[in-house]
Amino acid sequence: MGATRGPGHDSTPIQVDAELNQGTQPLLPHDDDITHVLDYRKVRQIIIDECTAEHVNLLESLIGKLTRRLMQLPGVIGVRVKIAKLEIFDDCEVAIRMESGQW
Repeated sequence: MGATRGPGHDSTPIQVDAELNQGTQPLLPHDDDITHVLDYRKVRQIIIDECTAEHVNLLESLIGKLTRRLMQLPGVIGVRVKIAKLEIFDDCEVAIRMESGQW
């Protein structure tokens, strides 16, 4: 998911990749109801909210807040997040990763 900082913030675009572990799951849900699975729209909204809420100088601060929020989702037992700053350098990627919970 790509995002930029909110109004008045550093306008450097960032990309957020998030993996959520829900432990052992059945191969198929027991029905086709989105309320019985993790709704990725909620995950997306948390990422957008955290990335635009307030200016933070350090990616380490942002990734910690985001990881904590995602770990609070029902049924989530592990979270892996990567945040990359885009367009910083032409010859390399600037990114940070964090892992929390069970994998």
